[in-house]
Amino acid sequence: MIKRAWMLLLILFMVVGLSGMAGAGLKVIGSAVYDGKDYSLIYEDDQGLIWLDYTNPGSVTGWEQQIAWASGLNATGTLTYKFNAGVSVSWNGDWRLPLTADGPHRFGYDGTTTAGFNITTCEMGHLYYKSLGNLGYYDTKGNARPGWGKPESEYGWGLKNTAPFVNLQKGQYWSGTEFSINPMRAWDFNTYWGSTNNIAFKASYRYSAMAVRPAKVSGAN
Repeated sequence: MIKRAWMLLLILFMVVGLSGMAGAGLKVIGSAVYDGKDYSLIYEDDQGLIWLDYTNPGSVTGWEQQIAWASGLNATGTLTYKFNAGVSVSWNGDWRLPLTADGPHRFGYDGTTTAGFNITTCEMGHLYYKSLGNLGYYDTKGNARPGWGKPESEYGWGLKNTAPFVNLQKGQYWSGTEFSINPMRAWDFNTYWGSTNNIAFKASYRYSAMAVRPAKVSGAN
């Protein structure tokens, strides 16, 4: 009986520990009314960022359109904030697209390169890997994870964990960072594969976008 009780406690500990990995450091601190609808405001505490849980679809004007969309959220009356009781927010900047560390294109798998997989130096990569606890298609050794060719429900990688986000989608999202070596291109993050890249031309690709805003938040539970 004692041995069985210890086994049950161990299993419970493992389940609680694993479930706590996804969504760690993410707190819904309220909502914002945008275009007549409520969207959650999600605070990523270790990044000092508030995410608007809304995916803006891409358009024919590509990156420039998404930059303008995020900037437009700062206009008076565009967003109406409704913070949770006890939450205090001190903004440290404006709404913008998430940033990526710029530099020469170096593709890799171990998270130390500018492009590739397991990169957490870009804000959307940090959200995907660190805060949501998702896995990329390739591990840090460059080995493809199993599941390809099977139903997506059997994949061990990809955008599996989204909570507390409701509107984070699988696909390509623009970064707000241009590729300085070739300003016709910009950085992006693929939430389907978990990859960072900069091969897309700003004027040609209809990538989606999410907006973030730097802030210091207190009173969030």
